[in-house]
Amino acid sequence: MSSGTREVVITHSPEETIRVGYELAQRLRQPSLVLLEGELGSGKTTLTKGIVAGLGAAREEDVTSPSFTLVHEYGRERKVYHADLYRVEGARDFGTLGLDDLLEQQATVIVEWGEKFLGEDVAAQVRIHMELLEGEDRRITIEGLDR
Repeated sequence: MSSGTREVVITHSPEETIRVGYELAQRLRQPSLVLLEGELGSGKTTLTKGIVAGLGAAREEDVTSPSFTLVHEYGRERKVYHADLYRVEGARDFGTLGLDDLLEQQATVIVEWGEKFLGEDVAAQVRIHMELLEGEDRRITIEGLDR
């Protein structure tokens, strides 16, 4: 992770959260690893919709949570892999995902429930913590993204 860069954004609607994702997409390097952390319903998939669409890999309405499939693949020229570790329990389950292979590609890898990520030897380029506030409001804390 890059040293010391930290940003906090408050959004007031899902549309604003998606817009933050679009803006983040413009600043991501290829390849990159984006770890999304936060409780259920905090907006991780909503933010991912903006990132994937902002990278031109898929339309935001085509981006869904990979809770049951575990990994979705988007894009042709610029690949994006969207993984969800919510149902992953321990190293054995983690090993079956093939994330190591994805991280070796020239792609953007977005991992929901990033706090479960076991790749200790992989320095996350970007770590994003999502927090539920009141109503539709979310606090998005972004670390490791160069300005």
